[in-house]
Amino acid sequence: MASAQRTENRMRVVNGRSRYYTEGNTVRKLDMPDAAPRQPQKKANNAARKNRDRAKHMSAGYVLFLSAALLASGIILINYIGLQSDITNSIQHISSLEKQLNDLKLANDEEYSRITSSVNLEEIKRVAIQELGMQYAQEGQIVSFASESNDYVKQVADIPQ
Repeated sequence: MASAQRTENRMRVVNGRSRYYTEGNTVRKLDMPDAAPRQPQKKANNAARKNRDRAKHMSAGYVLFLSAALLASGIILINYIGLQSDITNSIQHISSLEKQLNDLKLANDEEYSRITSSVNLEEIKRVAIQELGMQYAQEGQIVSFASESNDYVKQVADIPQ
């Protein structure tokens, strides 16, 4: 039978290392011990078997609990997504209002600049003195007094002289 196998062990050098290989067309038998002998399965006692059977079946209460938990988590997730959407919409609305505010401030500043550049103070002085008869204050006419706040002064009575 050894002549029928026609196998030879040869050595080949691959990448600087010598390797042995077998050339032939038959499968070699490995020296492996037979599989471990099977031990007879122990029979489970009644309590363990009942526990396994009970674990396989879901009771109506457990199904009801799982359904309620699924419903509650679905409602919570829907509310969460709604709140996220509201926040996104609020942020977009705030940014549009900020843009509108900036546009109005720019328009207001441009209008203020236009008005202040169109005012001729010399013309106002001429009209006040010549046409309205106003005069500059004399030295004794100016009265100074201390105010409690720096914002403004409200006259509630005649100024003492």
